[in-house]
Amino acid sequence: MAITGNERVTIPYLFQLKERGQKITVLTAYDFPTARILDESGLDIILVGDSLGMAVLGYETTLPVTMEAMIYHTQAVTRARRRALVVGDMPFLSFHLSLSDSLFNAGRFIKEAGADAVKLEGASPRRLELVEALVETEIPVMGHIGLTPQSIRKMGGFKVQGTVEEKAEEIYNGALALEKAGAFAVVLESVPEELAAEITRSLKIPTIGIGAGPDCDGQVLVVNDMLGLSTGYMPKFVKKYANLSEIIARAVNEYIADVRQGQFPDEGHSYHLKKEIAGPLMEKLRRKSGPTDD
Repeated sequence: MAITGNERVTIPYLFQLKERGQKITVLTAYDFPTARILDESGLDIILVGDSLGMAVLGYETTLPVTMEAMIYHTQAVTRARRRALVVGDMPFLSFHLSLSDSLFNAGRFIKEAGADAVKLEGASPRRLELVEALVETEIPVMGHIGLTPQSIRKMGGFKVQGTVEEKAEEIYNGALALEKAGAFAVVLESVPEELAAEITRSLKIPTIGIGAGPDCDGQVLVVNDMLGLSTGYMPKFVKKYANLSEIIARAVNEYIADVRQGQFPDEGHSYHLKKEIAGPLMEKLRRKSGPTDD
């Protein structure tokens, strides 16, 4: 059964897509206008990622992103959403705390920000315990394994994961454990295509790939990357569908030229008083301002 109109995307619907072999579409968004466009385009999931730290806030990593920033941006996205499932990304140190504090932070995404689910990185025993507790609290969880950006200090940078047998098995087992703990989906980031395909085959829950090959149940990209708004190094897995940086720069340059040459605003972009009001009023104002040096 297809979702139509403003009918909301739900987690059961995502399972239906996996069963039918229909790919799930996911992009990040961090603001109202972008989220509105994504939602109206028919996207399945909008992820308010902690990638906003690098994509929007100018940080070199995602680590400085706070809960307050995530709540603020998630609220903007959910105000725009009519159809898509919105997932809020739990930032660094928001779910590495006591179980009660981590549950409280996750609950803020649902109660304050209006998200439908949260995403968290890792599949350690403590992380799995948290996933179980969140699901028990009726908070849906999307897992995230492979390259987990919040672990880059440990990983030594943004590097492909699972390229050796031991690490590949660890990622595979982590995916199975997340499913068992109750996660409704799992993001596979920067892992070999073959490993992602086997994980996807083994799981009943959908896999969402980012740099994980074409066999995942869905794909996600950072919206600023795919629209050509990001600068600097781009991972191999990023496909640029537009170059908005060039388009915006061209528009700004045209604006600057128009203003400096007196071509903007023109008649079509200006307001006027009625003639019967303009003459007497301008005369009155001139008298008030006193004589000029003409």
